[in-house]
Amino acid sequence: MTKLLVLHGKGMELRGTVDIEIFGTMKLPEYDERIKNYASELGVEVEIFHSNEEADVIKKIEQAGSDEIDAVLINPAGYATGYPSLVETIKQASIPTFEVHMSNPANRGRSSEIATACKGTIAGFGIIGYSLGMKGALDAVGN
Repeated sequence: MTKLLVLHGKGMELRGTVDIEIFGTMKLPEYDERIKNYASELGVEVEIFHSNEEADVIKKIEQAGSDEIDAVLINPAGYATGYPSLVETIKQASIPTFEVHMSNPANRGRSSEIATACKGTIAGFGIIGYSLGMKGALDAVGN
């Protein structure tokens, strides 16, 4: 069975309480529940991880291949810019990484440095972006 790692970046625990006009009222535990449902529908195993510490996220990505993870989906949130070590870790990872954004950062004049290291980016589709990312990851790993 294909195993995916979903990483929630810095500040994701604030979803549903700040920037509601951009991200809506859904809170992180609700994201996780929807992500688990998408994974179940697609017949994949999913591990979900959140940290506000860059070192923890880097360690999780570096460990992913050893943990028999096939691909990573990351919503970088606050890690989108200013984290060159994270970008390099993604570039050097032995498995593909896909970036997922609920909103479209480009609409706000922002761009993600993480995107430059990822195999693909999904933005602006809300929570369904995670399902799209999982489908892309499945295709990328040949399942």
